[in-house]
Amino acid sequence: MAKANTPVMTTAVDEQFMRLAIAKALEGVRAGQSPYGAAVARDGQLLSCEHNVVLATLDVAAHAEIHAMRSAAARLGTVDLAGCVVYSTSEPCAMCFGACHWAHVDRIVYGATLADSAAIGFRELVIPNESMRSLGGGRMELVGGVLREECLAIFAAWKAAGRDELY
Repeated sequence: MAKANTPVMTTAVDEQFMRLAIAKALEGVRAGQSPYGAAVARDGQLLSCEHNVVLATLDVAAHAEIHAMRSAAARLGTVDLAGCVVYSTSEPCAMCFGACHWAHVDRIVYGATLADSAAIGFRELVIPNESMRSLGGGRMELVGGVLREECLAIFAAWKAAGRDELY
């Protein structure tokens, strides 16, 4: 199992789904939302791909990962997302990691880190996913740094668009 903060070898499938999450995050930025996107896949099939909608819905829990997992759960007809992979443009926050844990997600693949999000001004609880997994006795695989530079470019696009809606 790869440590989240070390470079990893990724598969073409990981990069394919991460690119979908990146495109969705950029779509969200163009729609005036925060710079985050997530996709959920199982057995190589896309179940959902969503961007953050906190500002559109005035729902602080409407992070990209939560939105994508809600859509995937609705499609599957169950809250049990065992066998699923969550692809996120940024390391999931404590709330999103908790949701992945409770939904029995098998893997989280992410690009930017919580520290990267904090560096652009978001009020992150910088508790690495590795730490939460260990403290919670979880077994999900964590793969960090996937297409990180492309994920950081989403933050730059958000800043270039003159966005400053932080929470």
